[in-house]
Amino acid sequence: MKKLITTLIICIFTTSWALAGGLDTQLKQTELSENLIASGLSLENVLAVLSAQSGIHILAVPEVAQMKINIKLEAKQTLVQALAQLCSSYQLNYKLNSKKNAIIVFKGSYYERPLRPALSSVPVKIRTEYQESHMYTTGAYQPNLQYNTEEYKRVYDNNYQAVLTSPVSTFSIDVDTASYSNIRRFINMGKLPPPDAVRTEEMINYFTYDYPQPKGGQPFSVTTEVAMCPWQSQHQLALISLQGKNLKFAEVPASNLVFLIDVSGSMNYPNKLPLLKTAFKLLVKQLRPQDTVSIVVYAGKAGLVLKPTSGSQKTKIIKAIESLQAGGSTAGGEGIKLAYKIAKDSFVQGGNNRVILATDGDFNVGVSSEGALARLIEERHEDGILLSVLGFGMGNIKDNKMETLADKGNGNYAYIDNVLEAQKVMVGQLAGTLYTIAKDVKIQVEFNPAKVKYYRLIGYENRVLNNSDFNDDKKDAGDMGAGHSVTALYEIIPAGSDETVLTTNPLAYQRGTVIPSEDVLQVSVRYKRTDENTSTLLRKRVGSSDISNHPSANFKFAAAVAEYGMVLRNSEFKGGADYGEIIKLAKEAIGKDSDGLRAEFIRLVEISQLLDENFIGINP
Repeated sequence: MKKLITTLIICIFTTSWALAGGLDTQLKQTELSENLIASGLSLENVLAVLSAQSGIHILAVPEVAQMKINIKLEAKQTLVQALAQLCSSYQLNYKLNSKKNAIIVFKGSYYERPLRPALSSVPVKIRTEYQESHMYTTGAYQPNLQYNTEEYKRVYDNNYQAVLTSPVSTFSIDVDTASYSNIRRFINMGKLPPPDAVRTEEMINYFTYDYPQPKGGQPFSVTTEVAMCPWQSQHQLALISLQGKNLKFAEVPASNLVFLIDVSGSMNYPNKLPLLKTAFKLLVKQLRPQDTVSIVVYAGKAGLVLKPTSGSQKTKIIKAIESLQAGGSTAGGEGIKLAYKIAKDSFVQGGNNRVILATDGDFNVGVSSEGALARLIEERHEDGILLSVLGFGMGNIKDNKMETLADKGNGNYAYIDNVLEAQKVMVGQLAGTLYTIAKDVKIQVEFNPAKVKYYRLIGYENRVLNNSDFNDDKKDAGDMGAGHSVTALYEIIPAGSDETVLTTNPLAYQRGTVIPSEDVLQVSVRYKRTDENTSTLLRKRVGSSDISNHPSANFKFAAAVAEYGMVLRNSEFKGGADYGEIIKLAKEAIGKDSDGLRAEFIRLVEISQLLDENFIGINP
């Protein structure tokens, strides 16, 4: 392939690119000297031909980079004409970055258009309270993505804490991954995400790491590592990870699943209801005879489309999924109530009882505010039914509501931006998506003031707990699924540092006494087994001798993702973070990368560097 690309570069173009004017002028004035015939080449390779000879950095976003191209570009075409032909033939678009002499190619906006005009009266066959009827959506709802109404919670980065006055940090684990795939969606559209869409812990936990499996009957292992902080060489970075026990889906207890599907008018787009259907069909194909599925839908009101059905009747379940149409307003609260009722009526003792909500989160009828929805879920805590959330679409997604629902429902929140992500969540991680191995998992870290002056938890801003919550078994916390891993990073300023980041007045009535120790920190983890209400405590100490000069690939890659998150958020704590250094660090830790997700991460960082007009760093 490299030889073919080289041949194309040498034979098809001449090197006459030293033109006056801006980037747009270059595109209009530069001509192809000979025909370019691409047969089965990836878009990435075709653009590499244009890029190498032009001196312009032309890069495709990950979503389209491997698209196979069959095209003939005629001699004497200008570069702008060649790009226009590519875009027209393959529904692409591009934008210029004159400051960085770069072009970014991405998918065209036709994916944002509705499938068809929303009908004023769309019949959907349902069963209300188990009685068959028809639900008619109301109102000629016509979604319009010209107005961006996406909603995100305001996120404030965790600040440094002085160890002498606040030596203990406590937080609930988080196995959500939605933020990363949502960020990828923005980058694939050719723009940077809003800062509050960036939740660093969800980005880090999106990836798999080579952590050891648990031993001795524990549901998860605990791994720690301390090394130099990549973006601030005078600081250290402490990694704390939990790795859940891997289970095959065949080993998971029987599942009682209720698919709660949003069929309102806002779902009337190719990347919403059709993608949703594909995702659920992937899940259905994995089900066993002992599993049951029910389908509840909601638009103007809620109804039952499929009563509890054995996983052996896959054709029947898939047919019910395929029959769904979008139209009408969004009574999400009513849908949640009915889904929980169906799940409770079909409850499997000792099994996996779960509602899986698929939506863009745009609730607008009945119970619809974030607070009211949270209370609605909290009222069902004692039912033993979990709620997971799958987010879809763009333009009007309500990320804040979906994250809250999954958090209060003790489930996980994933964002499905394409079929590969659906495959990852619904097939590759099915056991973890559906089966909990430990509940109410909390982590508490105590820092030794003899070794640490300040510390800062990176991410988990929405998961921070009071220190007293750690020993309170009534306090709700995050649950861990089979095979899931959780990684947390603390940035540490060593005790011997002259750096001052916080100024506090000395205490008038007490003075701290430091107990001599070579420990840097102590990690404590509390969790409950799924069939117990009393927690188990694990502890691990990290000493000065454990600080590494040769950090692992796990450490390097997690640090690269954290650094990327801070740059995207323009965090005040990003220090010397740099896109080039992020890419270098990630490449050092790419490993086998059998699923290609780490390579995709590196490309996302490269695209972000070109999109970031405000970033001053290494030129591409």
